[in-house]
Amino acid sequence: MCQINTDPMKSQVGFLEVVVPPDILDYQTSTDMVVREGTNVTLRCAATGSPRPSIVWRREDGEQIPMVGNTEVSSIEGSVFNITRVNRLHMGAYLCIASNGVPPTVSKRIMLIVHFPPMIWIQNQLVGAYEGQEMTLECHSEAYPKSINYWTTDKGEIIAQGDKYEPILQDNAYKVYMKLTIRSVGPSDFGSYKCVSKNSLGDTDGSIKLYQKKLKGAKKERNHSHETNEIMDDSETEVMRERDLKLRGRPNDRSSYRPGDGSDNGSAGRFLDHVIIIMAPSILLINWRLSWLRSMPWPHQVPP
Repeated sequence: MCQINTDPMKSQVGFLEVVVPPDILDYQTSTDMVVREGTNVTLRCAATGSPRPSIVWRREDGEQIPMVGNTEVSSIEGSVFNITRVNRLHMGAYLCIASNGVPPTVSKRIMLIVHFPPMIWIQNQLVGAYEGQEMTLECHSEAYPKSINYWTTDKGEIIAQGDKYEPILQDNAYKVYMKLTIRSVGPSDFGSYKCVSKNSLGDTDGSIKLYQKKLKGAKKERNHSHETNEIMDDSETEVMRERDLKLRGRPNDRSSYRPGDGSDNGSAGRFLDHVIIIMAPSILLINWRLSWLRSMPWPHQVPP
């Protein structure tokens, strides 16, 4: 208060407000946590300052935070952050951010690590290949702590890097993409292969069966396609022949009809085909005349 000693006295009152930037209290704030998947987790963040700071939780990588009911949010407000039934999607670094309008804003990084046993996904469990083909088998695994991953044969032998096989591992956080490339597949390469994943919490494996594709079926298909093209090219000849076969009640078997094959049976068959085709109109005319004569009214003989 500023005062002047006059009569009457005069004074002026002023207020001083001291602001304090936020500060996070380490002893009341959670530290890095390691939890099992499926448990409940509580993260706490305490801060001082004047005015009283507000606290917001965000993921360090900027991703959404999974919540109950398959919902996601970008941030959580409040000094306490509860996660019900934590899972691997919650794993990562979280920032506890305290602000009260007085710079600077402060934050603390809290790492949440979720442990879970290995799990394996296989997209194609049955894969076919031709002999001599290069084939790649694929397998996806998830585990934390990080797992040991490798391929084995159906006899349990571990497949190592070499001229024949090339196992490749690509890991990203708790995810591992496993590939096994088999160069020039041979008869001994067909069978079952296993991708194995192990960590301190357990182990699991997935099986992929590699079977041999037959080239014979492909050739038959190509031959069938070729025959179809031949039939389309000789459409006029085929129409006449199919009509003749229907008249005689013979099956439509192309194996017995090879134009220009030079065989005796083929020549005799073609000669008989031409004779029947030429005589067909005459035969039909004779049948028509016989039918007409049968339908005529003939005089009955009168007994004496």
